[in-house]
Parts: sequence; C-alpha cells; structure tokens
Amino acid sequence: MTENNERDVLIIGGGPAGLSAALVLARARRSVTVVDSGEPRNARAEHMQGFFTRDGMPPARLLEIGRTEARGYGAEIIDGTVQHAAEGFVLTLDDGTRLRGRRLLVTTGVTDVLPDIPGLQDRWGREVQMCPYCHGWEVRDQRLVVLASSPMSVHQASLLKQWSPDVTFLAAEAPTGDDAARLAARDVRVVEGEARRLIIENDRVTGFELADGSILPCDAVFVAPTWVAKDGPLTDLGCEFGDNGFVKVDETGRTTVPGVWAAGNVTFPGGQVIIAASAGSMAAAMINADLIEEEITHRLAA
Repeated sequence: MTENNERDVLIIGGGPAGLSAALVLARARRSVTVVDSGEPRNARAEHMQGFFTRDGMPPARLLEIGRTEARGYGAEIIDGTVQHAAEGFVLTLDDGTRLRGRRLLVTTGVTDVLPDIPGLQDRWGREVQMCPYCHGWEVRDQRLVVLASSPMSVHQASLLKQWSPDVTFLAAEAPTGDDAARLAARDVRVVEGEARRLIIENDRVTGFELADGSILPCDAVFVAPTWVAKDGPLTDLGCEFGDNGFVKVDETGRTTVPGVWAAGNVTFPGGQVIIAASAGSMAAAMINADLIEEEITHRLAA
C-alpha cells in the first residue's frame, strides 16, 4: 500500500462540479488531486443542452476539455474509486493507494433509479429522459408520455406542454383533486393504466404496452427517477444528512464536518450541468478562503 504526499485539496468525483472546482483551486496555486471513477451521470446522453457556450456538446467532450484545462494549471487527476474516507482526510483507493489532503470536496453525484418496467433502462438518456429543460427542445411537437412515478410527475407533465401539445400523463390510478385540476388546466391528457413494457421498433420508442394489452403510442418518455446519492465518503466522515436523505450543506457547499465540502448532484440531484459546475466553483473559492484563514491563524500563533 502506498501513501502519497499531502495535497491542499482532494476532490472525489471528476464531473462538472469536481473539474470546475479543480480548475479554480489550481489557478489559485493550490495542490489539487481529483479522483474520478469514470461513471458520469449523463454518460448515456449524446448531447447536453442549456450550458452557455457548450449547448449541444457531448458530455464526454466537456469532461475531456475540463480535464485538460485543470491539468494545464497543475491539477492531478487519478482514474480510480475511493473505497474509504477516514479522519484527517485520508482516502483509500481501490488499488490500495492512500491520499491525504488538508481539505476534501465530494462531488460524486447520484444514481438515477428508474421504475422496473422493461425497456426504460435500455432507452435511458435517449428517448427516456427526466428533464424538460435539458431535452424538451429535442422532442418538441412529438407525442410525449409522462410516466407517473413521483409527486413531481404532475409538475413534469405541466412543464412539458411548453414543448409539445401532445402530452399524456400515464398513471396506475388517475390523479384527483388539485393534481387533476392542474393537468386539466394545461390540457394534459390522462390515461389510467399500468405500464407493462416500453415498445421499441427499429431502434426507436413507439409506445407503451399496458397491462390490459392496449398500446399507448409515444415518441418519448419522461420519468422522475428515484435519486440515490453516491455519498459513501460523506457517510464515512460523519457528515449530517437532512430529512430529504441528502447531505446538509450551506450555500457554499460546506458540510457539518469541518474541512469537508460537497457540491453538484450529490447535494442537489435536480441540478443541470451548468448548475453543478457553478456549485463546484463556489465551493472551491470557499475552500481556498478557509485554507488562507488556517494559514493566517497558524502564522499569528507562531
């Protein structure tokens, strides 16, 4: 087992939040190491949208550019998985390497867990999506189905009417009360039925087969997945979590454990790429400020 020299900042996760933070910190002349497992949340998406100057760019290309820019200022990027985070900000990687840092930033993201309906996972990131702002334009004026899977599904269907006049809300039980009224106000059609499988023809989604054998035609599906944070390092270090199941952070990403920050989808799973990148930049600036305060305090006490 090897242990490398102490860095100013260790970053777990090399997605938009992690690389944005690495860039800011490296430009501030901090020694930075990013550990990335190579499992980005949007890996199956062909393009990302809504990122100023990067609209339509393949996600992998964004990360490639981000790595190059961060390395250009001296940041180190290691391909690997963190098996454990210990007190003193010591990370143990899957190959036995141990890294030690003065501060830690966790940007590990989330896993999107879809309803257990055959076909959904296979088309995830293609015709099956969750974010109208990310992918609504690409399916504008098409036949869209919102699969009722969470309390947010009604809101999702209401949003999608902005992109297509043909939106259907598919639910095992038809909504009632305020939810029904809101869907009606947006002219969203409601179909009551249980989805048996997603139908794929010629490598395209064409509809849902329902439990009664009927077919609900569609060209794209929107679903609200269950979000499971990849928060192992935060749990290892004893960070507090909120009632929503996600780590508690302040507006800068600071957790309840001194010296530990978190940013991106591990704290805010609904955030788009540009939001995650912004959160990483903010956390980086605050981490650098925290290190400066420590250095000043140390010199004054000497």
